[in-house]
Amino acid sequence: QVQLVESGGGFVQPGGSLRLSCATSGITFRLRTMRWYRQASGKQRELVATITNAGSADYADSVKGRFTISRDNPKNTVYLQMNSLKPEDTAVYFCNTVRFGTDYWGKGTLVTVSS
Repeated sequence: QVQLVESGGGFVQPGGSLRLSCATSGITFRLRTMRWYRQASGKQRELVATITNAGSADYADSVKGRFTISRDNPKNTVYLQMNSLKPEDTAVYFCNTVRFGTDYWGKGTLVTVSS
């Protein structure tokens, strides 16, 4: 059974930082491309960051230079370090992977950026 469990969300002031984690099980993690998405209230889910099994990373323009995605293969965990947070980063953040053509999602973790 594939499980993705996000953690690390919370309330932070503008300019602050948070580190999200996504612990996985039921997949051969080292072979999987992993993604972070976010969904703000009333908006569509958007792709934030991607990391391939080789460790190559890509980011949405809105977070480039502020967010860093990384992975720890022995721990089967992917991270999203978020710095210089802005109110527009407020959203539920989801971890995602695709295996054999099927999308797997975690339940998400809420990030609120507000003064």
